Amino acid sequence: MEPTPVELETGWRDMDAGVARLKRILHGVDGVSFSSQEYIHLYTTIFNMCTQKPPHDYSKQLYERYKKTLEDYIKSTVLPSMKEKHGEFLLRELVQRWKNHKVMVRWLSRFFHYLDRYYVSRKLLLPLRELGMSCFHDLVFSELKTTLAAIIIDMVDHERDGQLIDRALVKDVLDIYVEIGRGSMAVYEQDFEEAFCKGTADYYSKKAQTWMLEDSCAEYMFKAEECLQKEKERVAHYLHSTTEPKLLLETLSELISKRAEQILNKENSGCRVLLLDGKTEDLSRMYRLFSKMDGGLSQVSQIFKEHVNEEGMSLIKHVTDAANSRKDFVRKAIELHQKHLTYITNCFQNQTAFHKALKEAFELFCNKDVAGCSSAESLAAFCDNILRKGGSEKLSDEAVEETLDKVVNILTYISDKDLFVEFHRKKLGKRLLFDRSANNEHELSLLSKLKQYFGGQFTSKMEGMLTDMATARERQTKFEAYMDPWPESCPRVDLSVTVLTTGFWPSYKTFNINLPTEMIKFVELYKNFYNENQKHRKLNWIYSMGSCNIIARFEARPVELIVTTYQAALLLLFNEADRLSYSDIVTQLNLPDDDAVRLLHSLSCAKYKILDKEPSNRTISPSDMFQFNDKFTDKMRRIKVPLPPTDEKKKVIEDVNKDRRFSIDASIVRIMKSRKVMSHQQLVTECVEQLSRMFKVH
Repeated sequence: MEPTPVELETGWRDMDAGVARLKRILHGVDGVSFSSQEYIHLYTTIFNMCTQKPPHDYSKQLYERYKKTLEDYIKSTVLPSMKEKHGEFLLRELVQRWKNHKVMVRWLSRFFHYLDRYYVSRKLLLPLRELGMSCFHDLVFSELKTTLAAIIIDMVDHERDGQLIDRALVKDVLDIYVEIGRGSMAVYEQDFEEAFCKGTADYYSKKAQTWMLEDSCAEYMFKAEECLQKEKERVAHYLHSTTEPKLLLETLSELISKRAEQILNKENSGCRVLLLDGKTEDLSRMYRLFSKMDGGLSQVSQIFKEHVNEEGMSLIKHVTDAANSRKDFVRKAIELHQKHLTYITNCFQNQTAFHKALKEAFELFCNKDVAGCSSAESLAAFCDNILRKGGSEKLSDEAVEETLDKVVNILTYISDKDLFVEFHRKKLGKRLLFDRSANNEHELSLLSKLKQYFGGQFTSKMEGMLTDMATARERQTKFEAYMDPWPESCPRVDLSVTVLTTGFWPSYKTFNINLPTEMIKFVELYKNFYNENQKHRKLNWIYSMGSCNIIARFEARPVELIVTTYQAALLLLFNEADRLSYSDIVTQLNLPDDDAVRLLHSLSCAKYKILDKEPSNRTISPSDMFQFNDKFTDKMRRIKVPLPPTDEKKKVIEDVNKDRRFSIDASIVRIMKSRKVMSHQQLVTECVEQLSRMFKVH
């Protein structure tokens, strides 16, 4: 016999009683939970009403009554209580009502579990838990969402102003936005996040206007960074993690992006002032802030470039009229470079844009003439001052190495590198030939650095010069051994010869001077020695680069004179004659007039008057007569008699221009051999690109 069907109204009376009991539990009036018997009875009632045969299967009606029960409770109890509250009290009430609603939905879903499991899934209806959330959303949340968002935004603004707020309460409310979305963030984003981000923008827009008027650039950035940090903390405390990028973007936009130009160029405190004053902490903060915005670093790096260029141009202007201006320029350019390289390393995190800006700025001012000299010449003079004995730069070995590294860095910015090479080669030659190099290791070290940066072609000739000097020292030892059997041959002359390879060394002006007999003997002796060891090589003597130590016997006392070979040859003429005319000297020595004037001026009109001249004036003329000044005295027993300096700059530039023509020809040949056919414009472009490592092609 089949059991009697449970009628809808009969069964629902039991459910009504259960719902009434549930309401009392929620209000804390009737215990905290249902007993097992109560739960089983209510579950069985729903089960029976859903499993009866039609027309007594009430699944559809029960689904509708489940929804109506929740709606009636919300309308009769929840909404009236919410409408009485305002501000934070409304939020607290919402949180409490939401907790109660979730409890109610949980219990009802358990009672109606069979309905949810079979009927709802079969009919593809909204599951009972989601239906319960939907009811709360449609009846409560939709009604209050604008008010809720406004209250939360107001609370957050108060917190931004330094007031304390109930963060836990705000988090609980925002969690409702997320939960009520049933797995989607749409409710949170549309009903709260959009309004919150707009409110944030409005808040910081007003703050930024005030701070820009009141604060310096450094103070403004400090506040901006502090605000960004606090917004990140805000997300961690109560906002959803997906809000962080949007919130920070709005904050950054209002505080930095929209006012970037004002910040960077703020009068008396902007980016240029920070760079001038060395405010590394503020510059680091500027980098951190501007790196977060699109194109921010390009603005900062542009100002950085302009500042470096202004500093460089100011340096050029400052040193133009100063004494030792070339050396000052290079030293101060190195200091300027080091200072701004430190900014890039410590403040701008080695960002490529700043390295590029520094390079472009230095290329702008480093390729301008300083006090009539090119930067290439100034740099070569500075290197000479470091590497030469008695140079003004007194540095330890470590300091020399460090300085040379910095010199090479500066050289990378100079377009006419071949001009530097030629000036440096000229000065290197003098240091090596006249034994003025302070340390051979430093010479090699500089060449090694240059080779590393610019390639072997850059240094091959200078490396050959150093090799020649090493070979010359060995050959000199052999020559001295060769001379040992003939000590009586010419005891008054001690000859030292350096053999140079023509292609390595700069070209030196020379001519066939008539040497005194004392010198000729040993020149011939060396020729014989050399020809015994080197059968197929020819010696060309460059007397202009030679030096001599001779003893001059004055009435007061003998003095050792350090003179050039030409000066020595001229002075030795006075061993054979008391007086000589200008024409006698020129004829006997076979000297050109220009060189004769320089030599005679150095010995009769300069600081040390070894010769007396008639008439006694400071001008050399063909009618002058000269004689040995035996009354000459000096407190030093050994003196160097210098020649008037010659301007080698013009010759160096001519040599470089000639070499450039050869380089251009060679480049064109290389390109055309590999390409066979190409347009004129392409050939020019590729040729310029190849040669740009050494010089700028105009």
